[in-house]
Amino acid sequence: MTEPLIVGAMVRTLGAYPSGWRHPGAHADPQTDAAILRRIAKLGEDAGLDYLFFGDWLATGPDLEFRDPYLLARIDPVSAVLYLAGITERIGLIATVNTTYADPYATARATASLDLLTGGRAGVNLVTGAEPRAAANHGRDAHADNATRYDRAEEFVHALRLLWESWDEDAWIADRLTGTLIDERGLRAPEFRGEYVRVEGPLNVARPPQVHPPIVHAGTSDRSRALAATEADLALIASPDLHTARETRARLRASASASGRRPDDLKVIAPVLPVVAETGAAARVIVDRLLLLVPIHDGESPHVERTGFPVNRSLAAFLDAADLAPDDPSRRAGVDELVARDAAARFGEAAARTLALVEQRTGRRVGGDFPVTWRYLIAAHAVPAAFVVGDASTVADHFERWSDERAADGFNVLSAFQPDQFEAFTALAVPELRRRGLLGREGETLRERLGLGAPRLLHAPAGASAASLGS
Repeated sequence: MTEPLIVGAMVRTLGAYPSGWRHPGAHADPQTDAAILRRIAKLGEDAGLDYLFFGDWLATGPDLEFRDPYLLARIDPVSAVLYLAGITERIGLIATVNTTYADPYATARATASLDLLTGGRAGVNLVTGAEPRAAANHGRDAHADNATRYDRAEEFVHALRLLWESWDEDAWIADRLTGTLIDERGLRAPEFRGEYVRVEGPLNVARPPQVHPPIVHAGTSDRSRALAATEADLALIASPDLHTARETRARLRASASASGRRPDDLKVIAPVLPVVAETGAAARVIVDRLLLLVPIHDGESPHVERTGFPVNRSLAAFLDAADLAPDDPSRRAGVDELVARDAAARFGEAAARTLALVEQRTGRRVGGDFPVTWRYLIAAHAVPAAFVVGDASTVADHFERWSDERAADGFNVLSAFQPDQFEAFTALAVPELRRRGLLGREGETLRERLGLGAPRLLHAPAGASAASLGS
């Protein structure tokens, strides 16, 4: 490893695990998000994290209560980062913008303003959207197909870069003697006309300190990966294991190189959900409670008739076991018997993997004094998560292994619930990460902290040669 990892926090005020808000002491009221955002920002900045990341979702509905509660009601991401701009000094601030529905001029104006207000700490995550209800919220009859969304996204990024470059660095003269404020040759209009995006310009915000604030993109489709390889500075992946992540990173970097970019200018970031405590046993107790708090079909739950309750949260969806009850200890009614008697028919490979995960993450063991019940297996199967469970060394081991194996250039840290788990990560895991040299990047701007090269300018400054363009 030649440099520390990139480590940011993916902020979800109601927690990143669906039952996290139910954990004792967890933040559970979006109306008081301002206070929790201030707390998260202070913790993240004091810990030396590289950025705070805010995702987005352009619709809501009661079904989200069980699937992704944090999406039900949340602060607009651009508003969130502008709010935190005035109470932070060093940490990067990345807001999500949906290119399918956003206006490129308004986006360029907001992100350039954020970059100026923070001295170069702005970033933007560009998404194309996957929520069909967003279409009606924006006066559309239907959500656009994948090809159309990415065609528009490519034009959106190009327009955004042109707008950010509206002003040359030395366009402002402010010569009081002659009364000359600007060199008009240093102000240009993009005059961009694509099939989906049209913008005249120029931008009525001064040149951003980073010129191009870092662009983030995530996705799994071929078009998404192509956009990440050609345009993104950070590519967010969600690989299920180290091997897949390593292959994904290699493909993205190869695609970036093929497009004429330096592979090192594309940083690949993986998600991680550390559940950290003073001891591994204490961390496993937290996961145990989180699984216990996941609502499931159990014959008594008041939730099962609610809108959008997931059909996979039942024993029947997990395996053919109509004669078993969710809270029967496995040693008395099921796992031992099934594995021994009818493993192939009733307890398949996926169920066996889930059983191993539950034992690893909670300490519950088949036939032990701390037995597994079907409820835990259902919850772990129906609500998967990128858990890393243990003490500070366990979490640091995970970071170090993925770094050594070149599976990721950094991590987006999620917290199962706020603020306790983010506090635990910053208080316990961060010092260990620093001790190992895995955390602690330097740089005044977000581009510098991420280790990115100069932005690839689309225009040379007035009077400059093509050789003066950034690489």
